[in-house]
Amino acid sequence: MSEPLILGIESTCDETGAALVRGRELLGDAVATSMDAHARFGGIIPEIASRAHLESLVPVLDAALERAGVGLEDVDAVAVSAGPGLIGSLTVGVSAAKALAVCLGAPIYGVNHVIGHLAVDELVDGPLPERFIGLVVSGGHSSILSVGDIAADVVELGATLDDAAGEAFDKVGRLLGLPYPGGPHVDRLSQTGDRGAIRFPRGLAAGKDRDRHRYDFSFSGLKTAVARYVESLEGAGRQVPRADVCAAFSEAVNDSLTARAVRACQDTGCDTLVIGGGFSANSRLRCLAAERCDAAGLRLRVPPLRYCTDNGAQIAALGAAAVRAGLAPSPLGFAPDSGMPLDLVVAR
Repeated sequence: MSEPLILGIESTCDETGAALVRGRELLGDAVATSMDAHARFGGIIPEIASRAHLESLVPVLDAALERAGVGLEDVDAVAVSAGPGLIGSLTVGVSAAKALAVCLGAPIYGVNHVIGHLAVDELVDGPLPERFIGLVVSGGHSSILSVGDIAADVVELGATLDDAAGEAFDKVGRLLGLPYPGGPHVDRLSQTGDRGAIRFPRGLAAGKDRDRHRYDFSFSGLKTAVARYVESLEGAGRQVPRADVCAAFSEAVNDSLTARAVRACQDTGCDTLVIGGGFSANSRLRCLAAERCDAAGLRLRVPPLRYCTDNGAQIAALGAAAVRAGLAPSPLGFAPDSGMPLDLVVAR
């Protein structure tokens, strides 16, 4: 007997996604983005994002079904991002998913969007190990998770105390006058710069902070250090070496992320590190994580670039994991939760 067909719907921020997954196989997916509509504002405008989801959801769903070669009547369960995310955007996806579930007579699983960034790796590299450390890095989250069962046993070991890694990159990009979103442009410039030209601080590196916040991150002080460096050069009428600034800034962020993630693996006895989230597309993060995992004898799993940004596949993959684990569906009355805690995988 074949495994159930799971429809996943994603609408946490500015991407509208839908995907069909059977077991650990992605049958088809589609994504639409409203990023261009936000560019002139230099950031996400929640109302614009919500309206874009309303316009895109049905076309995206139709495209995913067509690519999968299935019909809505074939869907056995519906999974949808319940949080964290923008409340208006979440509401659009959750409302649509509930309507579909009722019409189909199918169970619905309101799943944690952040955990989905790790679950999607099963669609590429197969079953996740019995226990591993997950590093989720995106525009809104930088967290280290201890995972026993992706559907039922997730514990947050540490997180950012202020800016997330992706958020910090976008802010530095804006500081340097780079187009929105700044993160990819900072990453691109960093590849041509000198990582050792400027020594920017590592957050929580002092002895007391290092012990108290063993798995936490802080990037606000780093961002301020970059701003002061740029302002000092501009104030003196000197040209800002943007490539070197990007390279040194990127090194400071990725040094902190990878060092703490590897430390978590070693402290917990886990031999696998899984990295997910939009910022996992960062070239230096991937390179440095590979170097440090190799040196520590750890296995590194990072999904391909197409699965880094928000997408329906990650939601369908986590929904499939929840069904496989025998978890009860979410009650039909569950509400989207913009601050959904990371130890809650399925909404109750």
